[in-house]
Amino acid sequence: MSPRVPARVLLLALLLTRSLALQDRDQKQNRDRVQEDGTGTQVLAPRSRDSDATEILNNLLREYDKKLRPGIGVRPTVVDVGMFVNSIGPVSSIDMEYQIDIIFAQTWTDSRLRYNGSRKRLTLNSHMVALIWLPDTIFRNAKNADSHWITMPNQLLRIWNDGKVLYTLRLTINAECQLQLHNFPMDEHSCPLIFSSYGYPREELLYRWRRNSLEAADPKSWRLYQFDFMGLRNATGAIRTSAGDYALMTVYFDLSRRMGFFTIQTYIPCILTVVLSWVSFWIKKDATPARTALGITTVLTMTTLSSVARTSLPRVSYVTAMDLFVTVCFLFVFAALMEYAALNYCSSSARRPGCLRPQRPNYSVLDVSPPQTVLSLSSSLYWQDFEDACVSECLEGKDCRSFFCCFEECRAGGWRRGRLHLDLQDLDSYSRVFFPTSFLLFNIVYWVGYLYL
Repeated sequence: MSPRVPARVLLLALLLTRSLALQDRDQKQNRDRVQEDGTGTQVLAPRSRDSDATEILNNLLREYDKKLRPGIGVRPTVVDVGMFVNSIGPVSSIDMEYQIDIIFAQTWTDSRLRYNGSRKRLTLNSHMVALIWLPDTIFRNAKNADSHWITMPNQLLRIWNDGKVLYTLRLTINAECQLQLHNFPMDEHSCPLIFSSYGYPREELLYRWRRNSLEAADPKSWRLYQFDFMGLRNATGAIRTSAGDYALMTVYFDLSRRMGFFTIQTYIPCILTVVLSWVSFWIKKDATPARTALGITTVLTMTTLSSVARTSLPRVSYVTAMDLFVTVCFLFVFAALMEYAALNYCSSSARRPGCLRPQRPNYSVLDVSPPQTVLSLSSSLYWQDFEDACVSECLEGKDCRSFFCCFEECRAGGWRRGRLHLDLQDLDSYSRVFFPTSFLLFNIVYWVGYLYL
């Protein structure tokens, strides 16, 4: 046997082994590239897909300058904006602000990002965002804002082969909302979210609303505890500053306050307190401790309710609808207490002694000294007290000059001719009708005026 035969056999074995290894590698790569299309059928992905996308990005960014906006010196950059509202709330009436969670989308065309390739669109993550030009959009009425970074930055970037760019970002914003609380708690508000460019005026950057640009999630999960969401709308405007005119975009969120909380906490207790103060009209006027204690208690209760009602409001200088209602209720309660004070005063005045005619002593010629029973030095009725008691008395048949009648003598004479006769002794009877009637009329005017006018 020739010594070269083993060498040939060894060479053939090595070639056969390498061929089998290459075949196994190709089969493994084919299995990795197998994908499913939209119909569920498995198709073979192009071998050069990954390398194609990488080559496209490398070519786009090779001479790209992210410091310059698209179309600089030629035309303004037009940015189409849209917004998806995830949630709104809570709304703080004290801080005059509201919280909103949105996905903010911006679309523009950058001719420098055009490419030729088999892929019509490239979907990229947040790492690519820092490599291209982005609009310098700011929210003008935002007090603070946070981006979401868990588990990765909530950013999306898509680039089409014609140079169109889509950039979305999820934000949580605490925005200022100047609430007008004249009709509180029956108020309605339109809270704005205002955004514009920070550095580019209208000659360089324009904003434009996309079609169906505003969308909102299901409001059932929103934290609008005291409000109902009525809808949203957009507007376009401009703001003039010393640095130039800027395009201004605004989204209005229409909110209507719910009255359930304030009805339970303020309105019903105030109404019940006023009704409770009327109980004193059915208590005897001689029961001074009972009527006084009831009147003072209701007044203090209204004072407490007034203080509690103000805790849910900022310190505004104007009168709100709730302030008006609480103030009127306080006046009704205070008037009920003053009614008993007037009744008690008139009752004590009616019991004052009448004007006694002085009796001139009859001196006899034979009497040496006047009778001792005419005027005793120890008596408490002196001539000055006698004159004061007679000043306010209305004599029989005389015209009574005052409007109210406190003495029985005033029932006759000129009082009944052409004048209204009010007997303060029956003031409780008048109050039983006047107070409920006037309070009912006030409620009708109040609720109709604020709810329907």
